[in-house]
Amino acid sequence: MLGVPSSPYNIPAFNIVFRRKSVVGSLIGGMPETQAMLDFCGKHNILCEVEVCKPDYIDKAYERTMASDVRYRFSIDVSQM
Repeated sequence: MLGVPSSPYNIPAFNIVFRRKSVVGSLIGGMPETQAMLDFCGKHNILCEVEVCKPDYIDKAYERTMASDVRYRFSIDVSQM
């Protein structure tokens, strides 16, 4: 199924259980879509912007995140651990 149903969706449980199937969902797509997005970004030099912090700054980074004082994402540099 692609997309979100406009009303509750009934699924026959026996078909799922006995055939060992599962129902999953994602808001961002699967692996092929993610790879296509990464390939597109690489081709067009689209980079993510992060604020790199040391491990001793994690508590402050969390406080800033909770206060909506972060413009980008934090990335923790653990190379010196």
